[in-house]
Amino acid sequence: MSKIKVAVLGATGMIGQRFVQMLEGHPWFEIEGLYASEKSEGKRLREVLKVRDFEFSDGTLDAQVRAMDVKHISDSARIAFSGLPSDLAGPTETSLAGGGVAVFTNAGSHRMDPCVPIVIPEVNPSQMEAARDQPTYGDGGYIVTNANCSSTGIAVPLHALHKSYGLEQVFVSTYQALSGAGYPGVPSLDAVGNVIPFIDHEEEKMEVELAKILGSYSKAGFEYADFKVMANCARVPVVDGHLESLTIEMRDSPSLDELAKTLSGFRGEAHSLSLPSAPAQPVIVRTEDNRPQPAFDVMAGSPARARGMASTVGRLREGNGYYKMFVLSHNTLRGGAGGSVLNAELAKAKGML
Repeated sequence: MSKIKVAVLGATGMIGQRFVQMLEGHPWFEIEGLYASEKSEGKRLREVLKVRDFEFSDGTLDAQVRAMDVKHISDSARIAFSGLPSDLAGPTETSLAGGGVAVFTNAGSHRMDPCVPIVIPEVNPSQMEAARDQPTYGDGGYIVTNANCSSTGIAVPLHALHKSYGLEQVFVSTYQALSGAGYPGVPSLDAVGNVIPFIDHEEEKMEVELAKILGSYSKAGFEYADFKVMANCARVPVVDGHLESLTIEMRDSPSLDELAKTLSGFRGEAHSLSLPSAPAQPVIVRTEDNRPQPAFDVMAGSPARARGMASTVGRLREGNGYYKMFVLSHNTLRGGAGGSVLNAELAKAKGML
């Protein structure tokens, strides 16, 4: 069976190169071209490399970056994986969808658009149906987004808990890695030995996106989940891995053992469909007093293609009617490029490619 041709947009950035990482040797997808701004045209990937924890093949490193060309991409690729900055992503992705391309994007430009789903395959695969209601779908083009990187990591465990026990309120405090700010990101003299208690619009995104993701979709539109989310977000001097503290009020009152079994035993449609990039265990529960930690747990997930795609939960506690825990996820894999690749795998499994 021939592989589906895909384009990577923003290939000189961190998320763009995580797309390349996830697509190397992919069983279903094959890179047709790497695209970025005109100033990068003709450069080889090795000349603009930012991902330092993955060994790319020589063939991939020698691939040349091309200038963005919507018509060429529309003619040459079935899928566009977008790691573009939000100001460029909006119009570019709209044009590509109009040209019959299925766009799977990490950017936030279209997340709150009507009929554009924010998909996490283990959580809300049915919301993929919203893409079929986009006006360009009949010509093969549509847009599917992944969530903000801080929302993605906690969405899977929250979904497991909501499904079993009913969420009422979620208080979240984030300790977000520097790579979440893009490249070059936060200036070193601001970041080293410091915590920055502000990330522009991050708290607002989390509070509305989680309600959309954990809600439902019908022809009448999206119906948001009715539990409350309150977020505080900070940037910390960690390269990769968003650690998030959750305090949760639920309708039911499970024991901590029941809570741990619910989380570790959770499986979603991505698992039942055997999607190549889906982790075999989406939520891993650690029992040590001092886990999860980015240094040890950021690459959680198996098989090899799904490394960095699982959420790790630890320090389960209860008191005063609330449950508390920490959740760690890889922000540029699970919360970035890997999430979009998994969404494209779901679309293929649903016959949308």
